[in-house]
Amino acid sequence: MTSSISRAFTRLIATAVLGGLSLGGSAIAATAAPAPAPTTTATSTSLGPQSRADDAIAWFAARNGSTAYQGYCEKAVENAYGKTGVYASAIANWNAAVRRGAAHRGDLNPPKGALVFWNISQYGHVGLATGDGYFWATSVNGRIGKAKLPYFSNYLGWAQPNF
Repeated sequence: MTSSISRAFTRLIATAVLGGLSLGGSAIAATAAPAPAPTTTATSTSLGPQSRADDAIAWFAARNGSTAYQGYCEKAVENAYGKTGVYASAIANWNAAVRRGAAHRGDLNPPKGALVFWNISQYGHVGLATGDGYFWATSVNGRIGKAKLPYFSNYLGWAQPNF
C-alpha cells in the first residue's frame, strides 16, 4: 500500500509541475520562475593578447610594494601571465627569445605586455612593459614596483612572452 501511495504522489507532483493541477474542476497552471538571463564572462583568451597584457599588468599593480617575489623576477612575470615553471631564470627566457628570433635587442619602446630584460646577474632580470615607457618588476627599490625604462644598467631588450 505504501508503494502505491508513493507512486500516486509522484504522479500528482509530476502532473502539477509539468501540466498543471486540476482541483475541483479548475486547473491551476504550473508556473516556473523565469530563467535567469545568460551571463558572459570575458576571459583573456577570448579577448586576445592586449587583454592578457592588461591582466598581467593588473597582477603586478595588485602586488605593488610587495617583497614576496624578491629574487624571483622570472617567476613573477610567469605568474602575472598565469604560468609557472616555464624558465629557470630571466636570462634563460631571454636566450630562448634570441634563439627563436623574437628578441628586440636594445629597443626601449616595448609594447604593452612585452617582457623586458637586463643582464644584471648570472640569472638576468625581467620585467613587464606597460607600453608607455614604463615597466613593472621585482627589485624596483627592493620590491615590486613600476619604473621608467631602462632603470637598471645592462638593458638587453624585449620580447613577447611565449607562454
